[in-house]
Amino acid sequence: MSDNRLNGIIRAFESGKPAYAAFSKLDKQTAIEMSDAPYDGVVFEMEHNPYDVSALGDALQYMLNRKAIAERGSMAPGVTPIARIPANGAEMNQSFAKQVLDRGCYGVIWPHVSTVEQAYNAVAACRYARPKHAPLYEPKGIRGDGPANAARYWGLSMPEYYRRADVWPLAPEGEILVGLMCESTEAIENLDDMLANVPGIGFILIGEGDLSQQLGFPRQYDHPEVADAMRQIVETCRKHNVVVGNPHVNAKNHKRLLEEGYRMLMSAPLKSYGVAGAAREMAGY
Repeated sequence: MSDNRLNGIIRAFESGKPAYAAFSKLDKQTAIEMSDAPYDGVVFEMEHNPYDVSALGDALQYMLNRKAIAERGSMAPGVTPIARIPANGAEMNQSFAKQVLDRGCYGVIWPHVSTVEQAYNAVAACRYARPKHAPLYEPKGIRGDGPANAARYWGLSMPEYYRRADVWPLAPEGEILVGLMCESTEAIENLDDMLANVPGIGFILIGEGDLSQQLGFPRQYDHPEVADAMRQIVETCRKHNVVVGNPHVNAKNHKRLLEEGYRMLMSAPLKSYGVAGAAREMAGY
């Protein structure tokens, strides 16, 4: 599947490599620069930045590089765009996921997912409905039907988009990634049940900032209690063979994070755009 894979983050995972990504603002110049950056993916930040779907649509268009597409001979983007939405898991607001997917994003990161019910809703919101007798029925799809813009952005016919617009790894041909943020002690306590009972979770992203706040050591990521909580998350993900990600990667810590089992390595583009690229080269990817 990797030869035809559109989602570069999934391509990295299927190849047994870590995926490198960065958070990005929603503006034209950043989108242009990120289009050929040394990353597998870019995460448009819409949780702590304004939720602006029109700006997202513009950014996605500016990421298209016709020369690069022609040279690759593939409609797969050089850097795969996904979005972090503002809705927390507990808010059950599926419309945010629907709108960014309809614009053409290849995945959704959901903040503050702490229970099996919230995890189920996050995956279901990224899937279209299907007959009860269909294979891979669960989690029951609840994404509204409006794929025209996304199919065009992906460079696919409508039937082909429907076939591939499902969640990976539940659907092997799926191109949509569902990332859940684990950023509370409740989430850690329920993570084993979430990963055991909700198929279709593409990766878990540790929310170190909120987690360290709740533990009483704000942004003290090396504090023993914070480090131990993060270790528990990594071990639970490893138990279920689910990718775990870290959003605070730089040239100083990337090797350690790889050794600890992280396979989704993310940085903030404005501070460490070049640093993450160098880290990728040093890691041999």
